[in-house]
Amino acid sequence: MTIRVLVADDEPMIRHGVRAVLHTAGDLDVVAEAADGREAVELALRHRPDVAVLDVRMPRVGGIEALESLRRAAPATGVVMLTTFGEDDYILRALSGGAAGFLVKSGPPEELVAGVRAVAGGAAYLSPAVAARVVAHLAATGAGDGAGRRAAARERVAALTAREREVLAHLGAGLSNGQIARRLRVVEGTVKAHVSSILARLGVDNRAAAAVVAHEAGVTAPARPDEP
Repeated sequence: MTIRVLVADDEPMIRHGVRAVLHTAGDLDVVAEAADGREAVELALRHRPDVAVLDVRMPRVGGIEALESLRRAAPATGVVMLTTFGEDDYILRALSGGAAGFLVKSGPPEELVAGVRAVAGGAAYLSPAVAARVVAHLAATGAGDGAGRRAAARERVAALTAREREVLAHLGAGLSNGQIARRLRVVEGTVKAHVSSILARLGVDNRAAAAVVAHEAGVTAPARPDEP
């Protein structure tokens, strides 16, 4: 199945590069390109892409504002945010706003492909660089030191059932519900129910936020790159 993608960035060269990388994957089709967040929302409503790849900072309407509009107007479109180093505050705002993927522009091309596929499949995707920066930022700005935050995350995770912790580990590795179901040899509906319970028990709004907790608690599991 072809995954339909919208790309929004104010730099034509970046848009061209993203399109070229996604084209090489074979199953990813860029159906629209936008130069700012307002145009991105308009094109998303017109083309209904499976995934929107948004630059965090764009003129007129930036990626964060576009994300908020898309979550209201086109909730079926998953959102991947493109960031550069030094934009940790933007990343945290996007996390709380419902973005499902976070990628660094300077990251390897295969991360972009993996991130778009993961989000299209209903999973969260944090590039390793972004995950490390988010956890470090939370440790620096939250109550207590980094060790304290890790301990708090482990305490939150300890409240989960053994199966929920197992699901969280795979969720933190960026797997979709279907992939987790195959790993655990259960039906996908069971995984979906576990994910909903995990979000409620951890007190987070989305899978990406749960993935951050998983990284903080050290319960992530390695993803298998050969899995669909």
